[in-house]
Amino acid sequence: MKRESGILMHISSLPNEFGIGSFGREAYEFVDFLELAGQKYWQILPLGHTSYGDSPYQCFSAFAGNPHFINLDTLSKKGYLKEEDYKDINFGEDKEKVDYALIFKKRNEILEIAYNNFYKEKNEDFEIFKKENSFWLDDYSLYMAIKESFDLKSFREWEDEKLVNRDEETLKEYREKLKERIEYYNFLQYEFFYEWSNLKEYANSKGIKIIGDLPIYVADDSADMWSNPKNFKVDSDNNLKVVAGCPPDAFAKTGQLWGNPIYDWDKMEKDGFDWWILRVKESLKIYDIIRIDHFRGFESYYEIPYGNKTAENGKWVKGPGIKLFNKIKESLGDVNVIAEDLGFMTKEVIDFRDETGFPGMKVLEFGFGGEDSTDLPHNYIENSIAYTGTHDNDTALGWFLSISEEEREKAIKYLKLDLNEGVSYGLIRGIWGSVSRLSIATMQDLLKLGTEARMNIPSTLGGNWQWRMKEGSLTKELAKNLYDMTKLYGRTN
Repeated sequence: MKRESGILMHISSLPNEFGIGSFGREAYEFVDFLELAGQKYWQILPLGHTSYGDSPYQCFSAFAGNPHFINLDTLSKKGYLKEEDYKDINFGEDKEKVDYALIFKKRNEILEIAYNNFYKEKNEDFEIFKKENSFWLDDYSLYMAIKESFDLKSFREWEDEKLVNRDEETLKEYREKLKERIEYYNFLQYEFFYEWSNLKEYANSKGIKIIGDLPIYVADDSADMWSNPKNFKVDSDNNLKVVAGCPPDAFAKTGQLWGNPIYDWDKMEKDGFDWWILRVKESLKIYDIIRIDHFRGFESYYEIPYGNKTAENGKWVKGPGIKLFNKIKESLGDVNVIAEDLGFMTKEVIDFRDETGFPGMKVLEFGFGGEDSTDLPHNYIENSIAYTGTHDNDTALGWFLSISEEEREKAIKYLKLDLNEGVSYGLIRGIWGSVSRLSIATMQDLLKLGTEARMNIPSTLGGNWQWRMKEGSLTKELAKNLYDMTKLYGRTN
């Protein structure tokens, strides 16, 4: 089995002048950097159309892409924008943080101009795209157009009850009334997938594979929930009966209340798990490997009665287990999946993961709290993916400065940390030298950044998903240092 490595950095974190990272020049330069540094993988967070809170794990559709990532220079080259439409606009003072409220307003105004210019021409590729993706695009674009007409409220707050319940005559009326807005959202998706497929093709041509993230759950405020409520645990009025979360533990005394709808697995099984097979199939069109978030939820998941203010009164319920993945394999063949198996793992969950054959995750930052943690490299197995930390962890440096003195001493001793080299590089060496077939470092750790560059603090709203890499960070020296380390540990094959 080949030993390889890669870097985790979301598209939003790429530098540019337009307020948020995109599929533009800087993305291609990042691919070139990975190639120069001997890396074989670029891992990103979910590419979905984010909703309130800006989390890529809460999206308006399980299939649609985030219009924020459409590159404005690309639209200009295609003749849909003039430079004066976007070049001198202020997208935020701090170039190393995303101001989501500001870019939502500014970028949408610019994308409207691009759409109006695009729509003047007849575009056969656009018509083909709409037809090929109608199974999700029709509901998504209609949902977004209606949502926009109701001040961006969730469908549960729409004033027209017939619309909420998808009365066919009412839907017909709204399709006609909002046909131009529906086409606008169709255009955004067309442009998103056009640009993303070109970027992915470029990465693949350089020997770089894309690891994409697949959230296990969908958001309640989504086209998926509105168009297919019977896929979820709902009552006769399609109101949620239970929601997803995590039980209380040492980190969260009242548990985590995520609020996502929970699948009606019995109903999905009767349908042959068609929705999940379709979701995985579509994901594998845009990623080379998918990392399934909260993988343990397929073995057993935690459900909380709808309306509860905390997660304390939830219970564990058995999931579909191996039956789902057997069906996926039967339909799609062997699929490249990474199982996000972090957190409390029972023997049943471990046995289930092993039965799928998917590699699990090891996070070095978790390794120093107990006696002999399975997150310490001497306990890794070959069929695993090793990380310094994930998007939910502090950066390596931030983590090192925040842990107890006892943990710090253990880390220094175990990794032979050289504070001149930098804590981050000590952790990268730790996983690069492990037996795991693939090791992934965050870009923040490669740049030796502290807590100020943390991507997300779980169970908090606001201030997350904002970090952006500083322009000029991708130096030849940085690439050479990473290449030398990667070669030293036999990961440049």
